[in-house]
Amino acid sequence: MTRKFFHSAALLAAVIMMSSCAVGSFMCNYALTPTPHGVDDIERTRHKADSLLPGSTAWYDALHEQGILKDTVITGYNDVSVHAVYAPAKNPKKAQGTAIVVHGYGDNHFVFLYLVRMYRDDFNYNVLVPDLQYHGYSGGDAIQMGWFDRFDVLKWAEVAHGIFRDDFMVVHGVSMGAATTMMLSGEENLPAYIRAFVEDCGYTSAWDQFATNLKESFHLPAFPVLNSASIVCKRRYGWSFKEASSVNQLAKCDRPMLFIHGDADDFVPFSHLQKNYDAKVNGYKEMWVTPGAVHANSFQKYPEEYKAHVKAFLEKVKSL
Repeated sequence: MTRKFFHSAALLAAVIMMSSCAVGSFMCNYALTPTPHGVDDIERTRHKADSLLPGSTAWYDALHEQGILKDTVITGYNDVSVHAVYAPAKNPKKAQGTAIVVHGYGDNHFVFLYLVRMYRDDFNYNVLVPDLQYHGYSGGDAIQMGWFDRFDVLKWAEVAHGIFRDDFMVVHGVSMGAATTMMLSGEENLPAYIRAFVEDCGYTSAWDQFATNLKESFHLPAFPVLNSASIVCKRRYGWSFKEASSVNQLAKCDRPMLFIHGDADDFVPFSHLQKNYDAKVNGYKEMWVTPGAVHANSFQKYPEEYKAHVKAFLEKVKSL
């Protein structure tokens, strides 16, 4: 009886393990290699840019045709070809600094043109806007959830500094771009010209975000599916879901950061804001909660207030 019980238990454990591995592989594919993506999805995101701020693509196309907005490609992390666009400030001789604008999950450099226009036209900043790996015109085998993207953004900061020669640079990201920004902020030996960060509705970690998505979309607990998917990700792409942590990186950040989050956000839960904010224990920080704003909706709901908060933050940082 005992031997039969243990054989049955072992068989059941093997079935569960094989099932969780299969589901974990599916979830890894589902989360990190969605379709359509990249170039195939450019037209949708061009439309999305106009829906977020009317006239954005006409503005973009006009600058591109005039040769003011330019494309560039570099070799990024893991020898992946990555793309970005850049443009000088509206009044280059009086440029106030340089802004790196980082897009979110499933988007590309087109989507957050409202921020690019804010920095270039309203704040008179030079701008550079990358496509993260597996997005836009960039290559890559999978979405990196900000973790390895932080290395590419650091390279883009070096490129932008080489072009514009500013001693004041801000990295501003939304959603996954915000997580990328926070993950970058904790890197050692950041160049001195990266002076400030703005994160808008970023998650605490890839694990926490996927756990939320798993519960909301599939009504499943994190264990054992997420554990299995994380193992698959580690084997395939070299990083795990818990390793990709904004909170852990923020604990090492000592440069100023503005945290923005809508209190009606249920995609990246509003609770992530306080956890991220509390994790940054060194250096200047500010928090702005946008009442009633859903995910990545703070600018659209409060455009003038958004500009005012970001501008005041940057002016404060320059005085520190």
